[in-house]
Amino acid sequence: MNSKDLANRYVAVWNEPDADTRRKAIEELWTEDGVHLLDPPEEIVKRATEIGVTAHLEARGHDELVRRVTRAYDEFVAPGQYEFVPHGEPAALRDLVKLRWAMVPAGGGEALAIGIDLLLLAPDGRILTDYQFVEV
Repeated sequence: MNSKDLANRYVAVWNEPDADTRRKAIEELWTEDGVHLLDPPEEIVKRATEIGVTAHLEARGHDELVRRVTRAYDEFVAPGQYEFVPHGEPAALRDLVKLRWAMVPAGGGEALAIGIDLLLLAPDGRILTDYQFVEV
């Protein structure tokens, strides 16, 4: 497994404009029952607490992963304002890959968001569980 290649493919899927290509990339990256868990933003945690529930953001399986990635693409990349880029070097330890990414203005500039993903891989090298934390 090449962690740099995996990190580049992972970040690229969030920028992919073609829906069919995006879905195929998701199917190649995640297992059929793969999970993306997002550490909820503070405003969601606060609102959930106010109504007496715990915030839990999860996409499971290819269909939900496609919706999750497409939603991020539609909100941030499609309007032409931002793009996602690798940030730093990925690291791998057995079946776990740590990668960082940044959301930057299209064409370059200072990062508006930086995130870290911990990817637990299945024996076939695809993502079984993706733990995402937005740091900035």
